[in-house]
Amino acid sequence: MTPTEKRTTLAGIFAGESATILEFKGGQAVNNRLASMGFTPGARVTIVQNFQRGPLIVTVRGTRVALGRGEAAKIIVERV
Repeated sequence: MTPTEKRTTLAGIFAGESATILEFKGGQAVNNRLASMGFTPGARVTIVQNFQRGPLIVTVRGTRVALGRGEAAKIIVERV
């Protein structure tokens, strides 16, 4: 897998895969909301459910969180 293929948005990761958060592409309000839920650069997330439409269910810092697809598309990650 090339470095380009490893880097994607959280919405592009499949169920069962893990990734490390690199950065956010949202505005200040979205970034603050994500940070308050534990989504910070360097944190590892595991996708529990991603049906390629509707919300994603992810585990971050030991907590399950449901994220809207729009929010997930603003989180840049690297596959582990």
